[in-house]
Amino acid sequence: MPEAVIRTVPSPPGLLASLDPLLRQWLPRQRWFAGKGRPVTGFSLVAATELLPAGSRLGLHHVLVRTQQQSAPAPGAPEEPGDCYQLLIGTREALPPRLAPALIGHLTEGPDAGRTAYDALYDTRPAEVLLEALRTGARIGGLRFERDPEQEIPAGLEPRLLTAEQSNSSVVYGDTFILKLLRRVVPGVNPDLELPLALAREGCPRVPAPAGWLAADLDDRTWVLGVLQPYVRDAADGWELALREPAGGDDFTAEARALGRATAEVHTALARALPTVTLGQGAVRRLADGMAERLAQAARAVPLLGPYAPALSTAFTALADLAAEGRTWTAQRIHGDLHLGQCLRSPGGEWSLIDFEGEPAKPLAERRLPQPPVRDVAGMLRSFDYAEHSADAPVPGWAAACRAAYCAGYAEAGGHDPRTDPVLLRAYETDKAVYEVLYEARHRPDWLPVPLAAVRRLSAPEPEPA
Repeated sequence: MPEAVIRTVPSPPGLLASLDPLLRQWLPRQRWFAGKGRPVTGFSLVAATELLPAGSRLGLHHVLVRTQQQSAPAPGAPEEPGDCYQLLIGTREALPPRLAPALIGHLTEGPDAGRTAYDALYDTRPAEVLLEALRTGARIGGLRFERDPEQEIPAGLEPRLLTAEQSNSSVVYGDTFILKLLRRVVPGVNPDLELPLALAREGCPRVPAPAGWLAADLDDRTWVLGVLQPYVRDAADGWELALREPAGGDDFTAEARALGRATAEVHTALARALPTVTLGQGAVRRLADGMAERLAQAARAVPLLGPYAPALSTAFTALADLAAEGRTWTAQRIHGDLHLGQCLRSPGGEWSLIDFEGEPAKPLAERRLPQPPVRDVAGMLRSFDYAEHSADAPVPGWAAACRAAYCAGYAEAGGHDPRTDPVLLRAYETDKAVYEVLYEARHRPDWLPVPLAAVRRLSAPEPEPA
């Protein structure tokens, strides 16, 4: 890496003040911004580092910035510290047409007055700087670019930004590696790095092993900012593949079965790599109470859910009753947000699981808690339901067949069929469907019939989760 890049200093004073009015408009429009619906009233700088020498034709700033937002949209509502976001901001005298989608705005004051600010991940040169820093294990200000010495990272790989909507940003390098940069960041051990590293130590081939990662040390705490992993070239996204199969009349059950085996292999490897715990009566009671409270809140917010709430609550009561009789369950680290979109099938037919960040809206400590593996299974069963309803020409019974095949495949590799524990499976699938009802009612009302159909099924006198 060029010496001039390594010798960096904190970004100059006044950078955030000059960006403030531009970020207030630009940040809420980003897909990965979590504070939608609440006005941004200001920012506080967590850290800023200059990644290219001051005075260069191209300015490049790595910025961690915390938002201030109103706690409620009402005028006069108090401001509170918001989320912290990772930004890679480039500055140029003028943007070429190819970078028009990256525009943040024109700076009128501060150290870069007269220049144009933009999202630098759209630009080739900044993306090359990141890869070179990872390849050489650079230390830039408070940033640490780490790498796995067992994996070779070639120089000169051509970058391209993936523009599909997602909760983070990803850059592919020469169809060899993919760098996932986390946008909303928190201090602590991030499962998106922790779990793939643990699986790599176990030799689990179902998850690409991290080749490098970006972290920052701030206030005696570590912040994981990005992970570089091998790119599965020409892989098919599980969601897109599932949607294509019904339209073409093909049978997806073989793929669902293979995906079940892959999930069980990952769960088995995680149970070997990291500690497991036993959930007794007290822990299960708290788990069931949490599910019941989420149901009550959702029923108050979505009147259509109300008539089904009493029947749905029996799923959680049955789980607590079983624990009171002495039944226990094993909890371990799991994926935490498993669905078809988190799965890739290689051209050779092998399935991989990706994106171990968990549900980003939940606190990091909660995402790292051991949980019953059936929570992942329930998430995938719900995903099959969504795929059937989203297909251009839905095939009746497609989801049910895929759900059964997935559970059968899981049993083949894991030695335990999730359907043999129907009380636990029904509780988790019900909890997931209730969450979906609330989400769709708030964000995508046209999709509300999908989880409501599951609610009707799960509230039947003798529901059959899988």
